[in-house]
Amino acid sequence: MRYALTAASFLVLAGCSHSTPAPSSSPTSQTQEAPVSMQALVAAPDRTDADRALDAGRNPAALLEFAGVRPGMKVAELMAGTGYTTEFLVRAVGPTGKVYGENPKVVLERFAEKRWQERLARPVNQNVVRLDRELDAPFPPEVNDLDVVVSNIIYHDTTWLGVDRAKMNTAVFQALKPGGFYVVLDSSAKPGTGIADTETLHRIDEKLVRDEVEAAGFKLQEESNVWRNPQDTRDWNSSPGAAGERRGTSDRFALKFVKPG
Repeated sequence: MRYALTAASFLVLAGCSHSTPAPSSSPTSQTQEAPVSMQALVAAPDRTDADRALDAGRNPAALLEFAGVRPGMKVAELMAGTGYTTEFLVRAVGPTGKVYGENPKVVLERFAEKRWQERLARPVNQNVVRLDRELDAPFPPEVNDLDVVVSNIIYHDTTWLGVDRAKMNTAVFQALKPGGFYVVLDSSAKPGTGIADTETLHRIDEKLVRDEVEAAGFKLQEESNVWRNPQDTRDWNSSPGAAGERRGTSDRFALKFVKPG
């Protein structure tokens, strides 16, 4: 496995992408809890200033709506990083839900450990289960019947980290319950480039992602155009550390896949 992870590239690991706020029923979880306002979660008074500073470029409320996260669900985030998105997920599932935050060893050792620990120590995150595992096998056997798994601006990192993406996607498929959602968001590369720009520009070919996820048995259910940017030339580095004033303006795809059943 290749571990040439840079500080600039890691800034995208816990990122959040934009998606279409659209009605989405729970895939399988039925609870008696009232639906929550995703925008109210963003406005929660106990959120940190550091997290709030990231909201404008990440649109977490839209992501939660697109993913269909609801109270009482069991959800997971791949490569959670320091947990910006993980905390939104646990707020959305509420006290009766559960969130699994997975991180590979290299991410924890080089970048995330201290801030991840601090995140998990906050009372709001008491229903987050920490998973220190590699992306080839992100979940232990007891983690199953998940409602939603989120891959948030990290799919491109799996390529040059040497992850076996077929194994990763199959593991996600197996961990989800029938009707569960696999939500993948990332910055788009030019069509036909495959994985060529994953390390240099922090972008990936959307068609490659679709093909790989569908090969694991998923069906594409919905996509979002909210964060699409036709003016993006897709020839510049979209990582937060390199994008400068263009940060948050890259053309981004948001895909929601469903496990048939």
